[in-house]
Amino acid sequence: MKLSPQIRFLMDLSIGTPALPYAAIIDTGSDLVWTQCKPCVDCFNQSTPVFDPSASSTYKAVPCSSSFCSDLPASKCTAATKCGYTYTYGDSSSTQGVLAAETFTLAKSKLPGVAFGCGDTNEGEGFTQGAGLVGLGRGPLSLVSQLGLDRFSYCLTSLDDTSKSPLLLGSMAAISKTAAASSVQTTPLVKNPSQPSFYYVTLKGLTVGSTRISLPSSAFSVQEDGTGGVIVDSGTSITYLELQGYRALKKAFTAQMKLPAADGSGIGLDLCFAAPAGGVDQVEVPKLVLHFDGADLDLPAENYMVLDSGSGALCLTVMGSRGLSIIGNFQQQNIQFVYDVAGDTLSFAPVECAKL
Repeated sequence: MKLSPQIRFLMDLSIGTPALPYAAIIDTGSDLVWTQCKPCVDCFNQSTPVFDPSASSTYKAVPCSSSFCSDLPASKCTAATKCGYTYTYGDSSSTQGVLAAETFTLAKSKLPGVAFGCGDTNEGEGFTQGAGLVGLGRGPLSLVSQLGLDRFSYCLTSLDDTSKSPLLLGSMAAISKTAAASSVQTTPLVKNPSQPSFYYVTLKGLTVGSTRISLPSSAFSVQEDGTGGVIVDSGTSITYLELQGYRALKKAFTAQMKLPAADGSGIGLDLCFAAPAGGVDQVEVPKLVLHFDGADLDLPAENYMVLDSGSGALCLTVMGSRGLSIIGNFQQQNIQFVYDVAGDTLSFAPVECAKL
């Protein structure tokens, strides 16, 4: 496969009356729900028609006095009736427009009065696979908070699988009965007052093959100034580990992979190996386990190694970062995650997502 720098997982929903279907990126790392809206100032190409507020009988602009307007990280009131917003993501992509309320349809359930961004100026390469984004974070603007959900769950299918990735909301959100009971792991969700939207977990260490990497607890913990920590994010493609942890991981991988190093800069990855001429089927890849507080995430090789068909390089889909560490969606394939927002726990188990 050819690795895209931005891998997105989409959910199907409809917006407005009459309901217009569109696919939106699911993102546990942000809050705002938004779609592209007419008249567009700067919009990317999407496969479905761009939402036209004037064609929907249930569209209402959110007034500036609304708490939703003050919940935005950056809002601007051009008139008392209109709450303008600018919302920027970690990769510098952004959406800009007007905050509005509209009827959303999920499966066959109609949800009136959902606050969403009606974006007329939207920039970002990663957006083009959908027609907007659904924030599932912990902040007041997210779909989770607006619907008052105690829990939700998703199961991301393999990147090369065309099947839908199931998203379960509310009481339906439970680990599939197809998962072995012994494989279900649960770790506490940690809150960070200075980044209240993120789902933080406590990462205690890593195992690469035969090497257990133990780091001081401060390496992955939230610091007093609110920086650092480890979040689980369905909207980020690969995993980013704080430099101290990443360097130890890279060293252990390099020592145990029996292949020469290769250059992965063409696909934006740091640690790559030259795949043998006979293919990668015979290549032994060291195991990778992430040790959380009370839970171990034992990853299959396809969740952290990728073969770039263009260069023949076999690359690790983990990179170093300064400060915040992120468990990305590449690492989450075929593992069902249940976010118990009310109980502050994250449970997971290996599941064939396409069969749910």
